Amino acid sequence: MEGFAKKPERIKIFNALTGRVEESEKVDKTDAEWKKILTPEQYNVTRAKGTEKPFSGSLCSIPKKGKRGLFKCVACGTDLFLVEKEFDSGTGWPSFLEPVSELNITTRADDRFGMSRVEVLCARCSAHLGHVFDDGPPPTGKRYCINSVALKFVEIEKPKKEKLEKAVFGAGCFWGVEAAFAQAKGVIRTRVGFAGGNLKSPSYKDVSTGKTGHAEVVELEYDPNVISYNKLLDLFWNIHDPTTLNRQGPDAGSQYRSVIFYQTPEQGELARLSKKRIEESGKFKSPVVTQIIPGKEFYQAEDYHQRYYEKRGLKPTCHIPNA
Repeated sequence: MEGFAKKPERIKIFNALTGRVEESEKVDKTDAEWKKILTPEQYNVTRAKGTEKPFSGSLCSIPKKGKRGLFKCVACGTDLFLVEKEFDSGTGWPSFLEPVSELNITTRADDRFGMSRVEVLCARCSAHLGHVFDDGPPPTGKRYCINSVALKFVEIEKPKKEKLEKAVFGAGCFWGVEAAFAQAKGVIRTRVGFAGGNLKSPSYKDVSTGKTGHAEVVELEYDPNVISYNKLLDLFWNIHDPTTLNRQGPDAGSQYRSVIFYQTPEQGELARLSKKRIEESGKFKSPVVTQIIPGKEFYQAEDYHQRYYEKRGLKPTCHIPNA
């Protein structure tokens, strides 16, 4: 209706100054508005998806080694990359091992110009930043190849790093498991995939055969200052039946097994104690068959499985926490 302004969408963004995940409004401007605040070079790259010439870093003052600080989005000021994560790739563009947080960027397929690449954009204002490639050095193996004109440098004495922890759970069909954990306050992000098998980079079709040894799992990143691992374990026990071997409801097969892949020895100990409490509580009449094993390599499932119910505007039909 006329007279009602659209409420800006709010998203989670990591603040490298405070070390906290905060909610920020997305930045949405018209082309005319962007042209007023950006130089022609900045506009061409960030809004028109252009590419600056290699070795033309004078467009953005890339600091000398030894300086502390971070690179922000030139368009909206969102924190993007720490100086210490920059490396010389010899390509002529600033290259980074990883962003300050995956919350602060988005990626999508880019098939322009007859090439198959992965585009990197600012999560807050959708500015085109560059591309990410799988040919970087250890430990990430990534090369975030970013246009210098899309960045602005801010010198900070001691920028803080994201302090999140990971947890991996298997409790049946990962669509519902993800939906349940995503509702928990303190869970920052989730992704579904496979773990515990013997096939590298399996597809959903591979795992569905039940022959790869993988379980459908949810990997989540959480803020331990907001939600503890014990609270996540409580939720885990509450959203599925841990007494049915290789089955949850109508879903049968080893890929639907109940399993906790602990990421640290401490998580392993907490998981075992939690399982013991559940067994002694009498909540379940049958023995608990949940596996508790060290974390295995996680393989992300295809994109259409991620946030399955949320993307389709559907209410989860399984894995609703018990009262």
